[in-house]
Amino acid sequence: MWKEFKAFAVRGNVIDMAVGIIIGAAFTTVVQSLVKDILMPPLGLLTSDIDFSNAFLVLSEGTAPGPYASLQVAEEAGAAILRYGTFLNSLISFALVAFAVFVLVRYINKLRDPKQTPEPVSPIVKKCGFCYSDIPIQATRCPHCTSRLDTES
Repeated sequence: MWKEFKAFAVRGNVIDMAVGIIIGAAFTTVVQSLVKDILMPPLGLLTSDIDFSNAFLVLSEGTAPGPYASLQVAEEAGAAILRYGTFLNSLISFALVAFAVFVLVRYINKLRDPKQTPEPVSPIVKKCGFCYSDIPIQATRCPHCTSRLDTES
């Protein structure tokens, strides 16, 4: 059993996955810092620190009658509430993180060495000029419509 575990643990794809997870965790820290420290301060100035987390809709009152001054008071009263403000904050946060990832990946792609990009793969199929089916590149007759391909124009 130890030999099997050792063989599994040192296989190339397991090591690659571990490296990917570690790099992903470090990348998460960079993205979070970009959003929190770079994007949020100017956005906070523009939006006057708008926070939707206290926006909610009471579906049914709890033990204490409404209206409730805050989300916390409504929760303490046991009211059934729809927390749409928290959802809006999560949606805005997701949009900012997605934008930050887009900017970082775009910048990283510009830094890549163009010599390291793989050569384009030559096609293995072509279109029949008569029935427009995909056929092997070496074919001289279409298996679908039986047309001779050397007579195509």
